[in-house]
Amino acid sequence: MEICGIDEAGRGPIAGPLVFAGVVLLEEIDGITDSKKLTPKKRKELFEIIKQKSKHHIVWKWPEEIDQKGLSVCIKEALSEIKNTIKAKKYLFDGNSSFGVDGIETIIKGDLKIKEIGAASILAKVSRDEYMVFIDKKYPEYNFKKHKGYITKEHIELIKRYGFCEIHRKSYKLKELRQPTLF
Repeated sequence: MEICGIDEAGRGPIAGPLVFAGVVLLEEIDGITDSKKLTPKKRKELFEIIKQKSKHHIVWKWPEEIDQKGLSVCIKEALSEIKNTIKAKKYLFDGNSSFGVDGIETIIKGDLKIKEIGAASILAKVSRDEYMVFIDKKYPEYNFKKHKGYITKEHIELIKRYGFCEIHRKSYKLKELRQPTLF
């Protein structure tokens, strides 16, 4: 059965895009698992192999779009785009919600259990990480190449010092950034 595995990278960060990937493997590929379990070097190696030996589609949702539409709408749109772009008999998404997209099944920890989802997690994470390293050249003061836009103590301190830049998700509210009030 032709399975399209779907996963994302960048749901939690306060900066950078949300990146989804859908993958149908055309050949068996050794070493595929959850992208977070792999070294950056191994992820990059598998990224190139997966691109060559799969049907795949990558969807980018940018911070401005996330701020305008909300995260859930962006996720639903990305899932729909993958389903409409890649033809498969079954669509499996890592997680516990299909965000209302018919025909998508969910599987918790799917990136560890289903090779196609693991492959999608690798394509999404490498794509997003490479973008964050690239954008670091434009905004070196934020050190995006290190924390990739995730909410770290360092990132919070840099936002306090420099404010937000164009790739920050301004709709995300962090208690660490709230100004003290009199009440």
